[in-house]
Amino acid sequence: MKINIQKIQPYEANGIVYHADTCLPLVDAINRKKLKFKALARHTYPGDRLDKNTLGLNSIGYWDANEPQDWGLDWHRNEGIEFHFLESGTMPYSQENKEMVLEPNYLTITRPWEAHKVGNPNIGMGKFYWVIIDLGVRRPHQDWVWPDWITLTPDDLSRLTTILRQNEKSILKTDKKIRDCFLQINKAVDTDKEGSNASRIRLLINYLLILILDLLNTDDIVLNESLTDSSRSVKFFLKELENNLTENWTIELMSQSAGVGLTRFTHHFKRLTNLTPMRYLVMKRLEMSKKMLLENRDLTIAEVAYMCGFATSQYFATVFKKHEKCSPNEYRLKNTIDNYQFS
Repeated sequence: MKINIQKIQPYEANGIVYHADTCLPLVDAINRKKLKFKALARHTYPGDRLDKNTLGLNSIGYWDANEPQDWGLDWHRNEGIEFHFLESGTMPYSQENKEMVLEPNYLTITRPWEAHKVGNPNIGMGKFYWVIIDLGVRRPHQDWVWPDWITLTPDDLSRLTTILRQNEKSILKTDKKIRDCFLQINKAVDTDKEGSNASRIRLLINYLLILILDLLNTDDIVLNESLTDSSRSVKFFLKELENNLTENWTIELMSQSAGVGLTRFTHHFKRLTNLTPMRYLVMKRLEMSKKMLLENRDLTIAEVAYMCGFATSQYFATVFKKHEKCSPNEYRLKNTIDNYQFS
């Protein structure tokens, strides 16, 4: 099995980087012979290499776990749309703020760069399939571009894209047709030799998309255009900002990182947080500094300031006193005394 053949372009801009998942816990489990695994893949995904006849398909395959597992795939993102299907067993699964346990014949839909994890913390026993199709999306609100070998009619593909983008339903109970399609995918992946089943795999993926469209058309789906606008990218930026508070942010760099124009970025940011971007950044840095002052008492005030993204210790002290009505040293001392008295 080959991994890390080449890197895929991440969603990256000025400190915020969404890397496509490399599935390293899965690779480790395979090497320890914890489960059966077979996949065809490109870029950083594990598996035998896909060829140029399926460009846009980044990974297709399955694992079959028939004993208790000691690993899981923690929160991660993929650059494409990802369909998971559980043939047998049960599988803990989480997506954005939703947690669930998948049962046989359940299909999940993960949109580009949507956070998800498999396992809680460990995966369950079962046979689990996936298909990841790159849609050329490096920002959540960008238009989807399907591979040119997707042969649905323009109307059907437009309808499928609209339903997938404008609703947040992420789990579907499927029928026998979809199950049989994944069984055929299983066979095609198992018997492929250096791209020998490329035509069959393309055909099966097109058929799978038609079946998913049929399923969605008969389901009670409520469309919401706001899920495709630029506010979604700002929401993603806010989540990632928590891990990148020390970057040398300006409002221009923030909007560039979110991939949204400055005016729209400011509008969405204020609506989502009730604060301007720079004030929100300061408040988050102050929260970080207060925690660090108490949990890392060996650090100097200057060290805390720099580690929390403040340009100078003097500016940090000024801002801190304005918001907390005391200096950083006084805050640390006061909380030390309070903790001692109640211990």
